[in-house]
Amino acid sequence: MNFPTIASNFLAIFLGLMTFLFIFRIVLTWYPNIDLNNLPFNLIAWPTEPFLIPMRKLIPPLGGVDISPIIWVGIITLLREMLLGQQGLITMAMR
Repeated sequence: MNFPTIASNFLAIFLGLMTFLFIFRIVLTWYPNIDLNNLPFNLIAWPTEPFLIPMRKLIPPLGGVDISPIIWVGIITLLREMLLGQQGLITMAMR
């Protein structure tokens, strides 16, 4: 395996993991009594919170609903498709 393939695989795993964590974060918002500082919930909260804090400053909760995790799922999905999709920039550059 060459370096571009390894980097592409790492990026795909990272973006997939972040999407997975943000989806779990969305599910956790349905349960407001959960303490995100306790295991296993902090394993979801700690990696996602640095992304959510600036997004919450840009887009405050609408009607008490925090939509910042939903926005991040969209951003990561778009980024993954633009870089690693069938006609993504990295995919096309590796051909």
